[in-house]
Amino acid sequence: MSKQKLFLISMTVLLGAGCMLGPNYKRPETDLPAAVKAKDLNAFTQQDWWAVFGDPVLNALEKEALTYNYDLQAAIARVDEARADVGIARADQMPSLSGSGSGGREGSKAGSGESTSRAGVSLSFELDLWGKYRRLSEAARARLLASQAARDTVRLTLTADVANNYFNMLMLDEQIRIATRTLEARQETVRVYESRYKNGYSTEVDLRRVQANRDSVQAQLQELQLQRAKAETALSVLLGQSPRQMIEQHIPRGKTLNEVTLIPDVPADLPSDLLERRPDVRQAEGELMAANADIGAARASYFPSISLTATAGFASAALGDLFSGASGVWNAAAGLTAPIFEGGKIRAQNKKAEAQYREQLADYQKTVQLAFKEAFDALNANRMNRQIYDSYKDQTTAMQRSYDLTKKQEDAGLIGVTDLLDVEENLLSSQMNLASSRANELQAVVNLCKALGGGWTEQKGFISDSAN
Repeated sequence: MSKQKLFLISMTVLLGAGCMLGPNYKRPETDLPAAVKAKDLNAFTQQDWWAVFGDPVLNALEKEALTYNYDLQAAIARVDEARADVGIARADQMPSLSGSGSGGREGSKAGSGESTSRAGVSLSFELDLWGKYRRLSEAARARLLASQAARDTVRLTLTADVANNYFNMLMLDEQIRIATRTLEARQETVRVYESRYKNGYSTEVDLRRVQANRDSVQAQLQELQLQRAKAETALSVLLGQSPRQMIEQHIPRGKTLNEVTLIPDVPADLPSDLLERRPDVRQAEGELMAANADIGAARASYFPSISLTATAGFASAALGDLFSGASGVWNAAAGLTAPIFEGGKIRAQNKKAEAQYREQLADYQKTVQLAFKEAFDALNANRMNRQIYDSYKDQTTAMQRSYDLTKKQEDAGLIGVTDLLDVEENLLSSQMNLASSRANELQAVVNLCKALGGGWTEQKGFISDSAN
């Protein structure tokens, strides 16, 4: 067997025999509740989950936000940064090839010297015997997956915020319609009592009461208009609109508040794959995996590093003879560097890596805890808000009937205006509460979609990715 073949075999054995220091990642055990299968929650596993509301304008607004929102653009850029870090980490595992060239004169006091020229290439490679660079690559890939999950978190939060702000705007539209209709009725009441007062059929006290009641509704209407203006600008920011668009463009409307489709049946249990659905949980797990890999990279610092270098090129005293056969030179070497004393730096780095893992582990467990809390709260809110809406609907129906009867009694002179004003106030309050509870119903569905991870379910955890 030739020396060259023996050398290649020896190098292959060295490269293949390298170990990986540090613990291999294993998902932490969590005390999870009994859950239903994901198929029972199909309404919430679609990427465009907001389409369940059946409002084409909302669909268009969501598309606009996903295209132009600045927070999402920044999150996408962070994914690109993490992907570049993966490329850098992989490059550290590959040989390095570089070229060089030089020219000049050499001499001493005895004479002017002679010209020298050099040109060559250099190849260097560090043997990853302890898995340091493989662990660093593993950490970079885990952080890439974490950044992708973070992007999905931004996307999910953005689409939920757009839907919630849109429904809040529809609620304010409905409340403004109610207040406007009520104000018109109050103005008519004031007109009637002004005529009665002039003709001596009513007291000034009654006139001032109906005027004050009208002014109260007027102020309430103005406050609602201000809230709607703020809601529109808030939605404009989510859509990524420019300052000019924010001022000049009107946020379109689709269906009215009561026309928006409401999902009839929502499961009362939590899905079994919630940990894989929610991007914030996947992000926390990615950071935990990266911290776990960093432990192995830190432990590799205790051991020697072996580097191989080789150079080949030409050296000549005359530039014209630089590339002639006689001017060829080469060099091959192996180097070993081992830590002896660094003042406890390596030990401290290992302690830091282990502490960072414990920190990420606590963050992961806390994220899982909050994920189930948020999902559980969203399920309860969805159920209770529907019951609250039904109660306000019954109240409004009763108050409307009470108002109709009281108005007839007041017109017939059987009761005073004070009794009518009290009923009018209660009717207005119940109508406002009904509109608010309807918006709460819709927003409860939005929050449930968000709590269950929305539609971003492409990545099913990190185990399979880390094994590559």
